[in-house]
Amino acid sequence: MRNSGFIWIILVILLVLDIYVYQALKVVAQTNGQRSRFIIFAAYWFISGLAVLFLMTMPYLKPESWPKGLRTYVFAIVVGLFFAKLLAVTFLILDDVRRGMMWTVGKLYSNPSVKVSQSSDGITRSAFLSWMGLAVGGSLFGTLLYGFTNKYNYTVRKLKLAYPNLPSAFKGFKILHISDIHSGSFTDSLAVQKGIHKIMHQGADIILFTGDLVNDRATEMDEFKHMFAKLEAPMGIYSTLGNHDYGDYVQWDSDEMKKANLDQLKKVHADMGWRLLMNEHVVLQKEGHEIALLGIENWSAKGNFPKYGKMSEAYAGTEKFPFKILLSHDPSHWEGEVLQKYQDVDLVLSGHTHGMQFGVEIPGFKWSPVQYMYKQWAGLYEAGKQRLYVNRGFGFLGYPGRVGIMPEITLIELV
Repeated sequence: MRNSGFIWIILVILLVLDIYVYQALKVVAQTNGQRSRFIIFAAYWFISGLAVLFLMTMPYLKPESWPKGLRTYVFAIVVGLFFAKLLAVTFLILDDVRRGMMWTVGKLYSNPSVKVSQSSDGITRSAFLSWMGLAVGGSLFGTLLYGFTNKYNYTVRKLKLAYPNLPSAFKGFKILHISDIHSGSFTDSLAVQKGIHKIMHQGADIILFTGDLVNDRATEMDEFKHMFAKLEAPMGIYSTLGNHDYGDYVQWDSDEMKKANLDQLKKVHADMGWRLLMNEHVVLQKEGHEIALLGIENWSAKGNFPKYGKMSEAYAGTEKFPFKILLSHDPSHWEGEVLQKYQDVDLVLSGHTHGMQFGVEIPGFKWSPVQYMYKQWAGLYEAGKQRLYVNRGFGFLGYPGRVGIMPEITLIELV
């Protein structure tokens, strides 16, 4: 009943948005012929009606039983339409506010020269803002549709990091960092295989994975486990858990089933030859020199994400090593604990944010809505001699695409 009430609230909101946007369509189409207007309005209400019909019948359609690709794209299109209309409506509200203010001024001063609708160049302000709202909303929707084509467009990002305390044997040491595979979202195994080949061709000394292997269930790796098992590196593959790996977002029939799912996921890591670090550390040795690699379970400074990680357990015994690398899924852990209590941890590798799979990245500038929640959300960050690198994610979750923020394979060379 609670879900049904929520759906009806969403339907009412959608209906209000639809009516609002329809008013804008009438304004911009007023110069068209009657036949053209009919086609435009019919197409608009047909598409909007399908979205509303889908939401109304969703409890009976059982979308969880649909093919994964179909389910993902249908939800993405419906959500994309919602946000496109929401963005368009902000311009229309601005026009309503403007007209309301002009009307109020005209009434207060009884000034017949005050015009509500006419601008200096002859086009009505209402028409201009209606065109602007529809153009911006339509551009967003078109961009989201285009983003479907980028979800497997794996980008290799390379960087060199210099550390004066790095043992000489590890100079030139190459770290391949991946994060957020989210195998439950994959619909194209061939495209995933190409991404794995890209990883293998980087010639890394070690491969490090920072969590969220699945969306919820260990079985999501059944189709892809043999692919990722082909990854190898001279000094091994190490991994840790992310917030989605615990199955916290699924209604399990019992606590035992949830625990069994996590145990199965741990076995998946082992079957692929990945050494899962659970609040512990290992020592990496090369030519008689040693550094420490630490890995903790998910630890977030954000209240809506869990704190399973125990940094004190992972850190214990590493004091003697001159250089330390930490695998921690959530980048908020860096400022939330590492910088305060563990100032000799040189490099933290994280993921989690995906760069929200939406944003802008050009030389010298990057932006994503996720930055308003996470201060460190993509790329390299520094505080004193400590560094954090946030991987943009190998996979995707929710929205089956990438706009501006491409899936990432990171190659870090220590020099």
